[in-house]
Amino acid sequence: MGDLNLKLDDLQALTQRILAAHDTSAGNAEQVATALVLAEADGQKGHGASRIPSYAIQARSGKVDGHATPVLEHVADAALRIDARSGFAYPALNVAVDGLAALAPRTGIAAAAIANSHHSGVAGHQVEALARKGLVALSFGNGPVAIAPWGGNQGVFGTNPLAFAAPRGNSDPLVIDMSLSKVARGKINAAAQVGESIPEGWAVDADGNPTTDPKAALAGTMLPMGDAKGAQLVLMVEILAAALSASQFGYEASSFFTSEGDPPHVGQLLLAIDPRPLSARGFGPRLGDLLAEITNQPGTRLPGERRYELRAIAAKDGVTLPGALAQQLRDMPGGSG
Repeated sequence: MGDLNLKLDDLQALTQRILAAHDTSAGNAEQVATALVLAEADGQKGHGASRIPSYAIQARSGKVDGHATPVLEHVADAALRIDARSGFAYPALNVAVDGLAALAPRTGIAAAAIANSHHSGVAGHQVEALARKGLVALSFGNGPVAIAPWGGNQGVFGTNPLAFAAPRGNSDPLVIDMSLSKVARGKINAAAQVGESIPEGWAVDADGNPTTDPKAALAGTMLPMGDAKGAQLVLMVEILAAALSASQFGYEASSFFTSEGDPPHVGQLLLAIDPRPLSARGFGPRLGDLLAEITNQPGTRLPGERRYELRAIAAKDGVTLPGALAQQLRDMPGGSG
């Protein structure tokens, strides 16, 4: 089967059908599908449709509880704790975004810790949602073991994404989103699915040797961005996402890709700041001055701009799935409609 072009609504419907056919409630299937389709539209394919097969088999096996309802607890004046209850991360993250959007304007700053969670996808999406409500936002997440401590050769941490977003009035928010490995692990998984090689320098194999084989890379460890400095940031995010939420560390968590094992029970932390009281309502103009200074230089662009461009194109033209993945989805329960 050749590559398949799908309108976003069709990919949304396909994803929901597959998840529903793999023991996931309709409400959860819709929220998960929305997150995966947005990732695909943004060009973040490692967090998009390529995740559907692994999500589905984990829901069917019970490694992820497709019927879980997150539990929100207001634990302090400006602090929320959310138990994802071994379910998909997106329903819990949506609860966190809604809770912080209501809380931060009253308290100035607010935090939401999510425990017993799963793969959080594109970290930039949650902070973008908060920025669209006028808040400055930060996100931290951990995941199954993928990165060794600097100088070591055994994985301890996940790729540990972090994201930041700031509101820009009538413009799309500024969004900075990165994993702390040299490349997101999802990109390596996507390459493995279609049999493509990866650039040398992304990862090492199980013996610590550089590799261009994505399957060998998945069995080995990722290299941190920034070498030793990046490894320190990885540790910081691990503490904020997992220790603070009393979740499992990377070396304790099971894989996001396979159906075997217990739930990964990783954690996420979202912070939301109302910029108005802190900046005497001058945040917007000051941010505008800074960003203008950047974009006035030829050849520069702001973080996240390419993502918004791809999103607009996908809304019009749809997205293209590799033939092997498209066939795999069609062959899954729920995939044929």
